Amino acid sequence: MAVDFTRGRVTGQLIRFTVPLVLGNLFQLLYNAADSVIVGRYVGKEALAAVGTSNPLMTLAILFFNGITLGAGVLIGTHYGAGDMKTLRRQISTTLLGGSAFALLMSAAFILTARPLFLLLRVDEAVLELSVDYLRIIFCGLVFTYLYNCLASVLRALGDSTGPLIFLMISAVVNIGGDLLFVGVLAMGVRGAAISTVLCEALSCLLCMAYIRLRVPLLRLGRDWLVFDKTLFRKTVSYGWTSAMQQATVQLGKIGIQAVVNTMGVSVMAAFTIVNRIDDFAYTPQQNIGHAMTSFMAINRGAGQRERMQEGFRRGMAIELVYAAGVCAVCLLLARPLVSLSAWDETVIAHGVSYLRLIAPMYFLPALTNGIQGFFRGMGELRVTLLSSLTNMGVRLAAAAVLVFALGLQMEALPLSYLAGWLGMLAVETPLLLHSLRQMREDTL
Repeated sequence: MAVDFTRGRVTGQLIRFTVPLVLGNLFQLLYNAADSVIVGRYVGKEALAAVGTSNPLMTLAILFFNGITLGAGVLIGTHYGAGDMKTLRRQISTTLLGGSAFALLMSAAFILTARPLFLLLRVDEAVLELSVDYLRIIFCGLVFTYLYNCLASVLRALGDSTGPLIFLMISAVVNIGGDLLFVGVLAMGVRGAAISTVLCEALSCLLCMAYIRLRVPLLRLGRDWLVFDKTLFRKTVSYGWTSAMQQATVQLGKIGIQAVVNTMGVSVMAAFTIVNRIDDFAYTPQQNIGHAMTSFMAINRGAGQRERMQEGFRRGMAIELVYAAGVCAVCLLLARPLVSLSAWDETVIAHGVSYLRLIAPMYFLPALTNGIQGFFRGMGELRVTLLSSLTNMGVRLAAAAVLVFALGLQMEALPLSYLAGWLGMLAVETPLLLHSLRQMREDTL
């Protein structure tokens, strides 16, 4: 069901829109989490490390596509808020066609270069072959990932975040069953986990297509699905590329951190994999709240409702901070049980618990940065989000390198480097935010 962001109580609308979005992304994370838990239990820490060291490259591609669809979603939301249905339909088909072609090219590139990439990342020889096999199979299904995320982004831009949730719930549950079958019963190892993930990505894509055909008359484009508008594509690339680079920059920083972790041995690699999964579950809702703010602001910007945009930002930031307090408490109190879900090895568990307890109090900082990024995306100021993300990752990588290679710290260096990155990001964003809010208030007077 779509939410009309141009009228009604702002807090309730943001929460109703965000909750399905959060749940949907959490179910999407179950794809990789199920791989980690089941592979870690049935195969061993080498297989778990292989899945973990593959994850940054997989997520890089996924977040790059998410960035494209997020940037296009700003345009779609603006057209929808302005009531320009003709341009809206052409925008949707152009985004779908252009992105699908790029997804196929990216799949081929990663499949061909999987081994050199892992050698560049200094992956331990004990897990190299497993990592290559897992990544190559995963990237065979990349086009399904793009198609689903594109269609889901269109639905969210129109105010519907519930439909995509249903499909991810179904496919995530099926993926767990597939992992148990291919890994636990058929003993196919990391290959089985990857095959299960690809099949379920295809399933979520097909379910989304069927939902649109049956329940969303506005998106029954028929032959218009094949319309490719070069002018709109250039604008989409302008918006989408900046947003995609911002999303990819975040993950490139994580890949750099992964390269540092890969020098610390298999046990640390496995612990880092586990905590990254937990961190994904903790951090993703903060991103989703920011994405809800983006949709809210883009639609109201198209409708010319400046005062409502300001209220949406204030309410969204309050929701971010309340969530941060809750997730901080959970990670501090349940650190050991959470890490133990994916590992038996006491060395791995000890590393993971130490890392999680250090990073938990820091979740208030990404709450602020995600809310601010949601504001700038909704305003169409995507270069600001790119600049701040570049700052975050640059500072994070530099801090990790100094703490590990110069000062000799181990896994505890990673949360400290994250802290430095978030502080650097806020230093860039805050003055620009204050200027934009002041200008917005002046425009409403």
